[in-house]
Amino acid sequence: MKYPYSQKRAKYGNKKTVVDGITFDSIKESLVYQDLKILEKQGIIQNLELQKKFAIVPKIKGVKGSRTRFYIADFVFQEIKNGEITKVIVDVKSPITRKNPVYTLKKQLVQWQFPHYEFREM
Repeated sequence: MKYPYSQKRAKYGNKKTVVDGITFDSIKESLVYQDLKILEKQGIIQNLELQKKFAIVPKIKGVKGSRTRFYIADFVFQEIKNGEITKVIVDVKSPITRKNPVYTLKKQLVQWQFPHYEFREM
């Protein structure tokens, strides 16, 4: 018997998906991962990382409840074009999430603190 409230509905209606033993938050994110794995095998990108943490706000000593705040990128890799290497952050977001004020703030903080990375949304 299936209980109607046994599983919590995803905030934006996304469906978790498992690929290569890795659980992704959405089907779209798992498809981007599969595409990136192909590009990595072709030598177009290298050093693919999943769920890489970037510290965007440090802990403030002496402030109660203060802690380091992180932005977690879906994917980070190095792209090789014309012999040049570009560091890339990829975040898979729905159009609704892209408008979320918390997400846009974190995105801007990452872009400001890590200008040597190219930021891409998919």
